[in-house]
Amino acid sequence: MADPFRVRITVRGYELDTQGHLNQAVYLQYGEHARWECLRAAGIAQNRLLAAGVGPVALEVTLRYLRELRGGDEVDVSCQFVWGTGRTFQIEQDYTRADGTPVARLTGVGGLLDLSARRLVTGPRERFPELATDPVPLNL
Repeated sequence: MADPFRVRITVRGYELDTQGHLNQAVYLQYGEHARWECLRAAGIAQNRLLAAGVGPVALEVTLRYLRELRGGDEVDVSCQFVWGTGRTFQIEQDYTRADGTPVARLTGVGGLLDLSARRLVTGPRERFPELATDPVPLNL
């Protein structure tokens, strides 16, 4: 597998909870941001997905916290698609401080939804390259 796509995010003060560390829900937002940036790097914008009548969906997400993040910390959030067969795929995302310290790990199951039929499309591994201008960030 190629090195995963990564995006760096600086923790903002308004994202902190009363204990002074990053609010747990914001970790999910950071993961979502990294996934959309990965798609964008592959040339897949939201308008391109809508024109094709499909959209990515999260079906399951597990987030494991390893270390806290505080205001001003920088964190790299990776995005690695792991393709199999069938209608779903895996997503692995590591949250790592700039110094390499692991902070959190998100694992998930995703799919590509047919927006008209409201059903997952068969073979998202074959469909994503049709939508992308550069499938490399998608591990294809």
